Amino acid sequence: MSRAEPSPAAAIDPPARFRLDGELAVLQRYAGPLVLLARAMLAYIFIVEGYGKITNYQAVGDYMAQHGVASAILPAVILTELGGGLLVLFGFKTRWAAVALGGFCLLTALLFHSGAEEAIQFQKNIAMAGGFLVLATTGPGTWSIDAWRLRSR
Repeated sequence: MSRAEPSPAAAIDPPARFRLDGELAVLQRYAGPLVLLARAMLAYIFIVEGYGKITNYQAVGDYMAQHGVASAILPAVILTELGGGLLVLFGFKTRWAAVALGGFCLLTALLFHSGAEEAIQFQKNIAMAGGFLVLATTGPGTWSIDAWRLRSR
């Protein structure tokens, strides 16, 4: 079986559609720190909100009850947000944490942000769930505890 080779002209002057991708290839060079930054950006809101639920426990429980959600599950919500956020930040059990937080985002969208006046919040939760789906699929990157544990085996 023969291999297709580009013509000399194509090698010198690739089509314009490939130039942009070539310029973005630098992202791959810095993938480790960039994925760490992306994980921190995803985790930030959950760490802050998880802590906020601890400091405003009663008010959050009342808010949940107003939306028909039992306040008895508030400890699980705090564990999911704060614990999951920290796991994603440090890249430990990242895929599991991403699945949990992605599901949390979908449930939050459906239970708390389904009204027309909450459309932007609904859309943000769906978008975050998508980000967590990507993280669960691709993994935490090289700058993570998960990657360090794999390298040390």
